[in-house]
Amino acid sequence: MSLQKTNTRNAVLILMIVAATAMRFVSYKFPGVFSNFTPVGAIAVFGGVYFTDKWKAYVVVLLTLFCSDVLINYLYTSKLNLLSGDTFWNCVCFALVIFIGSLIRKINWGTGLVILFAPVLVHWLIMDMPWINDAGGLFPKTTGGYLAALSAAVPFEKNMLLGDIVFGALLFGSFELAKRKYTVLRTQRELAL
Repeated sequence: MSLQKTNTRNAVLILMIVAATAMRFVSYKFPGVFSNFTPVGAIAVFGGVYFTDKWKAYVVVLLTLFCSDVLINYLYTSKLNLLSGDTFWNCVCFALVIFIGSLIRKINWGTGLVILFAPVLVHWLIMDMPWINDAGGLFPKTTGGYLAALSAAVPFEKNMLLGDIVFGALLFGSFELAKRKYTVLRTQRELAL
């Protein structure tokens, strides 16, 4: 792929990710129904699937999510806090989701299910461990506490799944349609088919 094609493709991917990330502020502005209805999982898997240089997926996605976290935390606390208590583990979760996305070679029904459920499952199973996120001491750091935390998080993760469905459809659908129309967005492998 020529350098100009690569730069155009990367620029489009970055713009799509930044635009989708901006939608995180909707859940801040309208808490309750939209709590955790965000594009974060869809963004992570999208970056993993479409960046040809996979390191760019990690840099762009994690940097975008980190910057939006800083802004959202500022909106809630009126304090500029670069690292919250769960920043590291959120980065681990989304790095795993980017990695899962990087394993996807073709979009079809099977990979579509992975795209939908991987971000939610990874986030749910890791971030609700009481020894990582003790939720203010709400759950004991035991297997029973972990199961109780998983159960309590279902509504939160349901909204994340709904957000991943909506934003995933928008991101993946838009980019797939754009690739059909603009060959500059296709990889060498896709052009050879």
